[in-house]
Amino acid sequence: MRLYGFSERLSRLWFRPRLAPALFPLLPLSSLFRLLVWARRGLYRCGVLVAQRLPVPVIIVGNLTVGGSGKTPLVLWLAERLREQGWRPGILSRGYAGSAAGVHAVTLDADPDVVGDEPLLLAQRSRAPVFVGRDRVAAGRALLAENPECNVIISDDGLQHYRLGRTVEIAVFDGRGAGNAQMLPAGPLREPLPRLSAATALVWNAAPQSVMATAQSAAGNLPQFTMRLAARRFVALHDARRTCTAAELSGKRLYATAGIGDPSRFFAQLAALGLVFAAHPFPDHHLFSAADLAFVRDGVLLITEKDAVKCAALTPGETWVLPVDAQVDVPPDGPTLLELILEKINGHAPA
Repeated sequence: MRLYGFSERLSRLWFRPRLAPALFPLLPLSSLFRLLVWARRGLYRCGVLVAQRLPVPVIIVGNLTVGGSGKTPLVLWLAERLREQGWRPGILSRGYAGSAAGVHAVTLDADPDVVGDEPLLLAQRSRAPVFVGRDRVAAGRALLAENPECNVIISDDGLQHYRLGRTVEIAVFDGRGAGNAQMLPAGPLREPLPRLSAATALVWNAAPQSVMATAQSAAGNLPQFTMRLAARRFVALHDARRTCTAAELSGKRLYATAGIGDPSRFFAQLAALGLVFAAHPFPDHHLFSAADLAFVRDGVLLITEKDAVKCAALTPGETWVLPVDAQVDVPPDGPTLLELILEKINGHAPA
């Protein structure tokens, strides 16, 4: 928890609308990082470094900020929508926090400590082939070699992995927005906000209007969409056939834990369901141990799907998982997000 305490404090400073005085000493490092980022991107744009193209369209779902922003639920939504349109998607992921070296196929019973928590969740939920590897080009080629029926690739993250050529880029922001709009380490940005102008679309995940202005200004005329994460019924961690509603949990001693980019998002969702609980946040991609969850001995634990793939053997007591589904709103005019993507990968304008 000490590690999370530090990362939480730093994140709170980053995601303030203005630069906190405590971060002033980091500004020279941010300027250096910005220069390096633009130099690297420039090398690709002028052809010194060359992106590698896969033989199928590639859709990148990424973000400019550090930490989770809702990319994985959006990847699941996109995989399902494309399948409904007759496409056969495959999914790539870096496998962050996993120990696997090289390229690995993610099976339904894979070890999350090896392949990473998000890839395992993607494999279990998407019904699509999922491969992990720091080299996304190698991972994509391996996926297609083993699954030649796949005719479109979705990359969970990878906006900054320029070596992988892409057909579509979707940038995702959550309710924290761009924070203080500074580059690492003085702020949360991995690339400057003007980078948005080169993307295909911007998606806001449950973001209030108050945090959207800075990124919207940098995005210019980039098509923008809103999405939200809709909760399903709770599912028992140790028996997926058992479900319950929030009302059935009301009145019990409840604990909630989340090792995601913004744990407060999960806690807010539980509170919106009318539940009263003790919140225990952890860092994103946290590798849980039994000691981490010892506080649950006298109650019921509520966890995210992402954490559930790592906690099955650690919580012998009553534990409930809250699955969520991305719901992308339809704009009042202009193409939907799916139509925009299909326009790019089909090579023609939507009807």
